[in-house]
Amino acid sequence: MTVQRPESLISGKQRPFTSAEYLESLRDGREIWIYGERVNDVTTHPAFRNAARSVGRLYDALHDPASRDVMTGPTDTGSGGYTHKFFKVARTQDDLKGQRQAIAHWARQSYGWMGRSPDYKAALMNTLGANHEFYGKFSDNAKAWYRRSQEAVLFMNHAIVNPPVDRFKADQVRDVFVTIQKETDAGIVVSGAKVVATASALTHYNFLGQNAAMPSTDPDLAVMFIVPMNAPGVKLICRTSYEMQASVMGSPYDYPLSSRFDENDAIFVLDNVLIPWEDVLIHRDTEKIKTFYPRSGFTNNFQMQACTRLAVKLDFIAGITAKALRAAGSDEFRGNQAMLGEIIAWRNLFWAVSDAMTLNPVPWVGDTILPNPQAGQSYRVFAGDAYSRCKEIVQKIIASSLIYLPSSVRDFSNPDIDKYLAKYVRGSYGIDYKERIKTMKLLWDAIGTEFGGRHELYELNYAGNHEDIRIQCLWNARSAGTLDGMIGLAEQCMADYDENGWTDETWINPDDVSALGRRT
Repeated sequence: MTVQRPESLISGKQRPFTSAEYLESLRDGREIWIYGERVNDVTTHPAFRNAARSVGRLYDALHDPASRDVMTGPTDTGSGGYTHKFFKVARTQDDLKGQRQAIAHWARQSYGWMGRSPDYKAALMNTLGANHEFYGKFSDNAKAWYRRSQEAVLFMNHAIVNPPVDRFKADQVRDVFVTIQKETDAGIVVSGAKVVATASALTHYNFLGQNAAMPSTDPDLAVMFIVPMNAPGVKLICRTSYEMQASVMGSPYDYPLSSRFDENDAIFVLDNVLIPWEDVLIHRDTEKIKTFYPRSGFTNNFQMQACTRLAVKLDFIAGITAKALRAAGSDEFRGNQAMLGEIIAWRNLFWAVSDAMTLNPVPWVGDTILPNPQAGQSYRVFAGDAYSRCKEIVQKIIASSLIYLPSSVRDFSNPDIDKYLAKYVRGSYGIDYKERIKTMKLLWDAIGTEFGGRHELYELNYAGNHEDIRIQCLWNARSAGTLDGMIGLAEQCMADYDENGWTDETWINPDDVSALGRRT
C-alpha cells in the first residue's frame, strides 16, 4: 500500500506549508483514538482542532512579511526555496544566533506553552545532512530526510521512551517494546509501543528510536526509523483532552491556554507496521544505538530549542504573575516583590543559558558547529526545579485570589449575580472585575488546571531521567577534560602548602604568632 506523503501537497512550491496546507495535510486517514472512538478528522474534532490551528499559525508566520525575515532563510539543498532557520545546519555563530531568534519568535506565538512545535525535532533533522556518515549504509537516507524536512519544514516528532513495563528486562518484554518482527525486500516490519508521543496526533512523521539508557544487546530492539502518521498499523491512543474539557465546561475566557495549546500526549502503538528501507536510519546495530545521543548532534540542538522556549514561557509567567499581584493589591508588599524578583531571576538565568549555548558554539562535523553542550546540560538539570519553584511562588503570593473566582464567563450574563461580582470580585487600583477575573483565570489555567499540572510534569521530565541528566554533566566534563581542569585547580591550591606550612614564599608562615607553638 502506498502511503500519501504530506509534502506532496506543496510539491514544486519551494517553500514551507501555509496554515491551510498544513491542516489539509492532517486529513490523511491517520488512526487516532480518544474516549473510545476513532477520530475522523483531527482538524475538526474538539479534542484537537484549536491546537492544530495553533500549529498552523506557526506556519503562517513563515510567510508573514512582518516575521518572515526573522524566521526564514534560503535552503542549502539547491531547491532555491526558503526554510525555517533551524531546519538547516549551522556553520557560523551568526547562523546559531539566527536560529535562536527564529525559535524564540515561534515560541512567543504560543507564549511558550507548545514545547513540541515543529522546530523541536528540527534539532535532529538539521544534523542529518552534515552527519550522514554516522548512519553508515543508511547515509543516503539521512541526506534525503535532511532535504525533505528542510524544504517543507515538516512537522516531525519523536517517541523514544519505552513503556513502563519491566524496563530493565528489555529482552524479556519483546511483546511491549518496539521490535523488528521480520524483514522484507520492501523494508522492516515492527511492532510495539512507545511513550508518550506528545503532539503526535498533529505531526506529519514520527522518529522512533531507543532510549540510550535501555540495557539491551538484542539486535531486534536496535532500530531507529521515521514513520508517517498515516502508515497502516500506526495507532495513537490519546490521553484526556484538556482542549475538549475546556470547550465542554468553559470558554476561551475561562481556559485561554488549555483550549488552544494542548499538545495531547498518547500511547504510540505500532502493529506490524512496514517501514520502507528508505526510512530506516539504524538497523540491528546495538553499538550505534548507544552512541546516537552523544554523536548525532541532536542533544546539543534540542537543548538550545528547549531552553529558549522555556525562557519565553517564564517571560509569560513573570508577566501574568505581576498583573495578578497588581489586581490583588499586593504588589507593594516587600515579600511578594522578593518572590516575583526570584521568578524574574530564573527567567534571566535561562535566557543567559540560551545565550551561552548560542554564543559559545563547539566545532562539529566538517565546517559545522553546534550549541555549547555544557550550558545546555545546565539547562536540563535546573529547568525542572526552576519551573516547580516558580509554580510554588505563584501559589504562595497569589494564594486564594486564584480561586476567588466565579465558575464561568456565563455568570456575567445573569443579572442576579453579576452585580455582586462587579462589587465583590473587582480588582485593586480601579481594575474592573472582568479584567481581574480574566487575569486570575489565565494564571490558574497556567498552574492550577489539569493542563497546568501536566506542564509541571512535562518540565520536570522533559529533558530526561533526573539522575541521568546529572550524570551526563559529569560524563561530559570527563570527556571534554574540563573535570581535569577543575581537579587541577584544586590540586594547585593544595600545592601551596604542606604539613610544614606554605610552600610558596609569597605567604608568611605563622611561626611568630601561632598559639600552637613554633615549629621545631
